[in-house]
Amino acid sequence: MSYTEATIQILSPEGSLVTSDASEEYLPYIDALSDDQLREFHRHMVVIRGFDYEAANLQRQGEMGLWVPSVGQEAAQVGSGFAAKRQDHIFPAYREHAIARIRGVDPIDIVRLLRGITHGGWNPAENGNFHLYTLVIGAHTLHATGYAMGIALDGKSGTGNPETDEAVIVYFGDGSTSQGDVSEAMVFAASFQTPQVFFLQNNHWAISVPVSTQSRTPLYLRPSGFGIPGVQVDGNDVLASYAVTAKNLDEARSGAGPRFIEALTYRIGAHTSSDDPTKYRLDSDLQTWVARDPIVRFETYLRSRGEGDAFFAEVQQEADDLAADIRRRTLTLENPPASLMFDHVYSEPHPLMAEEKARLTAYEASFDTNGGQA
Repeated sequence: MSYTEATIQILSPEGSLVTSDASEEYLPYIDALSDDQLREFHRHMVVIRGFDYEAANLQRQGEMGLWVPSVGQEAAQVGSGFAAKRQDHIFPAYREHAIARIRGVDPIDIVRLLRGITHGGWNPAENGNFHLYTLVIGAHTLHATGYAMGIALDGKSGTGNPETDEAVIVYFGDGSTSQGDVSEAMVFAASFQTPQVFFLQNNHWAISVPVSTQSRTPLYLRPSGFGIPGVQVDGNDVLASYAVTAKNLDEARSGAGPRFIEALTYRIGAHTSSDDPTKYRLDSDLQTWVARDPIVRFETYLRSRGEGDAFFAEVQQEADDLAADIRRRTLTLENPPASLMFDHVYSEPHPLMAEEKARLTAYEASFDTNGGQA
């Protein structure tokens, strides 16, 4: 599956501005961007890729049980991530590292999560309403829809005040669209006209199953059967990702109901560090998408606007510094006490958890200092 006339694109793969009838309504969002905002788009894409590579290396060296790379999908994430307002709630799947950083999550918390030493990784209320990673495929689309229903019922959307009206954006992959949970989420979203955007990162592979096997039609057409308008965007074009998401979130916040965005991108790396993509995909296909690298594309555009070497060197240094900092802090992480697993199962103290915690404490105390039971 590749670009068509229906695909919203503002930057060509070569990094030049392109115009079409389909993209015209989104151009005001681009025109309103400042030079500093454009630089931030590039900065976040480069820095998160540096973090991604370093985290993959740490996993290979035994510092994490699993790593989930996002290389190649930076434009879809950074563009849409910056389109969300501070009051919006974001429900990620498990590879939205760029959006996590945009919303204030310290990347070391992602490492802690995939190292298995934290239940959730971060507190959404303290990190820009960025909710927790969900590794159960598609389940979080239901969480997002339920939350969006709550926003509507509480009267926090559709009031006509764009500074306070809230919306929800939920991220998922093409493989998730084959899950019943996603269809059920769209049923409820359409029925209750939730202030919500479904953001599909179509990276073309559900582990080893290509999107061509999962769907005989473009995925942005699927939500129309539920009564939800859909649009397809070039997910390797950070400007298009930003503008399309900003417009759709504005509409959702205003009370116009849910929206669906399919961002065409590609998973350059493996599905996770447990996967070997050379077993099921052609190198020629991979190289076609490598040539569409979202970071190279946007750097070309910025250089055409007069951005010089000093800026790009500064950004690369920031990426290198973050990678080094993450390595240093990862190597000093300590395992939490086992008793921590009982502390936040319920929002209030629970007698069953207290009993189980006491039993574990007593069991651990039954061992002598040499590791044998007393």
